[in-house]
Amino acid sequence: MKTLVQYAGLEQTSESAEPLHLAIGMFDGLHLGHHAVIDTALQSAHESGGKAAVLTFWPHPSALFRSQDPTPLIMAPETKAHILGSWGIDALITQEFTPDFAAITAEDFLPTLKRHLPNLTAIYVGENWRFGRGRRGDVAKLVSEAKKCGLTVLSIPRVNLDGEAISSTRVRRLLREGEIEQVNALLGYTYFSEGSVESGKGLGSKIGFPTLNINWAPDLQPRLGVYAVKVGRLGSTERIPAVANFGLRPTVEDATAPRLEAHVLGVCSFGAGDELTVEWQSFLRAEMKFADVDALQSQIAQDREQAKTWFGLT
Repeated sequence: MKTLVQYAGLEQTSESAEPLHLAIGMFDGLHLGHHAVIDTALQSAHESGGKAAVLTFWPHPSALFRSQDPTPLIMAPETKAHILGSWGIDALITQEFTPDFAAITAEDFLPTLKRHLPNLTAIYVGENWRFGRGRRGDVAKLVSEAKKCGLTVLSIPRVNLDGEAISSTRVRRLLREGEIEQVNALLGYTYFSEGSVESGKGLGSKIGFPTLNINWAPDLQPRLGVYAVKVGRLGSTERIPAVANFGLRPTVEDATAPRLEAHVLGVCSFGAGDELTVEWQSFLRAEMKFADVDALQSQIAQDREQAKTWFGLT
């Protein structure tokens, strides 16, 4: 895998001798539609002996324009960088979306890019991408402005699945609904969480189901409930089947923020301090409050068996 070079904004970029092929977009979630845009840039760069880069933004523009109700992000910037690196991108430019940046007009947008990226050769966007102050620029405007700067523009058609366009909005909706298998189909890879194992109160061990308490606080929270998952060490490809709960634990505490807990279906070699990846496979049931711990224990036993069945372990 290539080493991904990261820049904290256009002002921080350094000049490269190779022609630069730049995919531009928010790319939240990095779903199959995003992959189509980015892969086109990768292939073109490979064919021309150039470099492939991604220009993305943080925070989401809605944080500026709808500060009271910003769009929650599917993935953290570091997760996005990790995936882009695995795809073979050479460089990632994460531009802070400030009032000054948002004020750049559609006519000034490409000259601004060209000033910071003098070897910029081609730009790759989705067919519905908008740019410039007030989102006044569309792909047709991008093409006309690109001609003035000697740039090529490739607009990539939206990718559909089951008769509906794949979009970050669709992924967000399905995550909130717990439709994790559909989410994975839209992403083209398994939705995952990364975090360190923290010491808990030990209730799981007391009732016969020890859990790993994983420090993970996503901007966009999936549906609270129980999931079949796979767990492994960060950086390793080995994964172990498990059953996980992402929720507020209403039977045993009055939590204000959901917690991710995983119970490994087999021998667990993980412990406090370990950095883990959790791959979400299937939604089993919604979180609920039980009459007492005994009722909770009985349900967890059923959840464990259901997860084992899903993984074909019974």
